[in-house]
Amino acid sequence: MKRLLVVANETVAGRPLIDAVKRRAEKGSVRATVLCPVNQPREGYVVYVDTRRAAAGRRLEKTLQQLREAGIRAHGFVMDCGPVDAVRDELAQGRYDEIIVSTHPQQRSGWLRRNVIEQIRGAAGEIPMEHVVVDLEAEQAGEKNVLVVANETVLGRPLLDEIRRRAADGGASFLIVAPQGTSEVSFEAAERRLKRAVAELREEGVDAHGQIAHPDPYTAVMQTVRDERVDEIIVSTYPRQRSGWLRRDLVERVRKDTGRPVKHVVVEPEEGRVAA
Repeated sequence: MKRLLVVANETVAGRPLIDAVKRRAEKGSVRATVLCPVNQPREGYVVYVDTRRAAAGRRLEKTLQQLREAGIRAHGFVMDCGPVDAVRDELAQGRYDEIIVSTHPQQRSGWLRRNVIEQIRGAAGEIPMEHVVVDLEAEQAGEKNVLVVANETVLGRPLLDEIRRRAADGGASFLIVAPQGTSEVSFEAAERRLKRAVAELREEGVDAHGQIAHPDPYTAVMQTVRDERVDEIIVSTYPRQRSGWLRRDLVERVRKDTGRPVKHVVVEPEEGRVAA
């Protein structure tokens, strides 16, 4: 059995990378180990490691599912280090016959700007290596990634109905981000609400995922836009007289600074309490 080491993060679920593994499986039995190094913090804002790990984990699971559906034995790990160190650590622990590394195109790839491919070639030694380029913008042209930002209102009927309506239009997946509270109790409450919302939507066939994020909703949005491909945004709040987010002009700031279409959904306090 040929052992493949696959290394990718944002492009890990890209079609060219999946196809590269499948081509090798067509020639004989293979086993793929997929490494997803967590995106490194960008300068200038607080980074929530759990949020980055969750994003990498979602992409990894999608990749493993596609490979397994094709009959390929596959497992993988989210790595808390850069791609070069991840490869060195893995090669020190096991034998591999070939390495496949996937990146964005040159103009979008931080790995290429940092000469990661050549560094991995050096770490690989005599092990053959292929570099696969994945253009996610072209590949996902017909699909939309919708970011939903909500906390206390995440179970409100108006928000869930808006997500259902958008899902019915087709070609959309949803990432629901719940800015965490500043206390352990508020964090746990936000997590419970988020899990209920995601579970309800998934039961109806909606492609939904969720994660707890930075306590400040604006920062949570901007971090997600930097780390994920986001095409549309839905912001859910209480009415203005009850909403600190609206008093801080969250909707307009997000619309202006992300450049994405933003839909604002208002949930009355009674609806939020009944749902919770």
